[in-house]
Amino acid sequence: MDRKYLCSGIIVTLALALVAGCAGVNSLPGEENTPALTGDSIRLPEPRFESDLSVEEALRERRSVRVYAEVPPTLAEIGQILWAAQGITDERGYRTTPSAGALYPLEVYVVAGDLMGLPAGIYHYQPGEHILVRTAGGDHRAALQAAAVNQTPVGDAPATIVICAVPERTTVKYGERGMRYVYMEAGHASENVYIQAVAMDLATVVIGAFDDARIGEILNLPGNTTPLYIMPVGKQVPGGG
Repeated sequence: MDRKYLCSGIIVTLALALVAGCAGVNSLPGEENTPALTGDSIRLPEPRFESDLSVEEALRERRSVRVYAEVPPTLAEIGQILWAAQGITDERGYRTTPSAGALYPLEVYVVAGDLMGLPAGIYHYQPGEHILVRTAGGDHRAALQAAAVNQTPVGDAPATIVICAVPERTTVKYGERGMRYVYMEAGHASENVYIQAVAMDLATVVIGAFDDARIGEILNLPGNTTPLYIMPVGKQVPGGG
């Protein structure tokens, strides 16, 4: 074989091996059933790990808020909220919320309408890379509100976090009881969102009344993914409670 073609073949082989190796390094517990990255991806600003507000103060101030200021949150703020919900906190892939067996069934989406630095659309949070992957363009807040029994905070908020789950990731190990663990984990994530919101002068509320099938259609969720929580997020109204 011609030496030129032999060298080219070796280079291509090494490049493919390197790509495959990197993919293995980046995989995280519980992500084997996560849909592949598709569409436009947006890298989020690095999360911060310090705040002027203590955990105790944030717990004292935590409230469910349904009215938001007409000031759009920033990309960094929504990224911080997402990190609080499911961010990576350890080189082994562990996250901000505890997960039974470190299986991580949760998937988090953002329905964005009026955010600084983020076009309106539906985005899927990828905690391993701390990025958002756009799955649909346009403002879908009105449709989401209609699917949530027409609760106005969903349509009024600049963005809404939707916490979903792939239950099989947990039930494959724990059987029927694994569903309890999935619900527990969603609760952990939602409280993290609450506390993080307070620390940044943001506001949110947990909404559990919605049409599951319709939410799945709006988000174009895979068949094995179930919506569990809707959390509108916006700026606190000055002086509001």
